[in-house]
Amino acid sequence: MSMHDYGFPVSPEARIDLPQPEDMTAEQRAVHDAVVSGPRGRMVGPLRAVIHSPELADKWQQLGALIRYRTVLPEALKELAIVVCGRRWNSDVEWAVHSRIAKAAGISATVLDQIENAKAVQFSSQPEHEIYEFTRFLLQHGQVPDAIYAAVRQRWGDRGVVELTGIVGYYTMVAMMVNTHLIPVPEGEGSGIRPLGAALTELPASEVRA
Repeated sequence: MSMHDYGFPVSPEARIDLPQPEDMTAEQRAVHDAVVSGPRGRMVGPLRAVIHSPELADKWQQLGALIRYRTVLPEALKELAIVVCGRRWNSDVEWAVHSRIAKAAGISATVLDQIENAKAVQFSSQPEHEIYEFTRFLLQHGQVPDAIYAAVRQRWGDRGVVELTGIVGYYTMVAMMVNTHLIPVPEGEGSGIRPLGAALTELPASEVRA
């Protein structure tokens, strides 16, 4: 049977308990405190579900901190890759949080609108175009064409192309976790992503304006 035979979840409530700090076990609270005392400053999104497995949550938050804060890619390009993941996976949490960060980092409102609406993206920046295409191909085909791979590698080196692959993989995992357990958008982050009526969104090719 397909997902359509079962029906997509429509409940506005999370499918899993989301423990508050005062209700956590000692192991859970240790992970929570490590997260909120770090650069995130709060525990939202997937970690609200993953905390049910404290060891997994601890490794998750460590990997997430590295991926989000300690790669060679500039903030804007990293956030561009993340919002492309959010659109592909129709992830309300990922889009709500990271579209705001992407805009603050310098990704234009026009580009974000084109991505959200799955329109052909018109970039004025070659590096943004390369990151978008690398991410798009990896998400939709599980592989990246030689020319795009070479362009990203030439610009950001072996470390950069490996870290970009890690960003796409990590934020795919994030989207799966928040989507599966219906984790709500954090308070103060606005609305989720615009629904386009498909389980996965097809991302069109982009181009660079002359």
